Amino acid sequence: YYMLQCQGCHRPDGTGTSASAPPMAGMVARFLAVPGGREYLGRVPGVATAVLSDAQLAELLNWTLFRFDAANVPADFNPYTAAEIGVLRRRPLRTEAAAVRAALVTELDQRPPAR
Repeated sequence: YYMLQCQGCHRPDGTGTSASAPPMAGMVARFLAVPGGREYLGRVPGVATAVLSDAQLAELLNWTLFRFDAANVPADFNPYTAAEIGVLRRRPLRTEAAAVRAALVTELDQRPPAR
């Protein structure tokens, strides 16, 4: 699914580009550490509007976390489920996506590094 749905913007290695999509490599699982981050990942436009079933999208999101940022996946991580994705994608982020991401990144940057 990644090749068809994501890599066009996020690149095959998840590094993204400044013109199209933020990087996922070394970053995407960090969102799980801040309030609202888990929900954000299920609501970003490219995720929420992907032409995939809720189950396929949950599988893709879980795969992406471990493929591109396994070091930051919390030990107590509960994988996304089809039901959770179904709820999140009903309220996709649109024009506010960049501002929501920026606020979450600011919060991440204020946290002490994980040990």
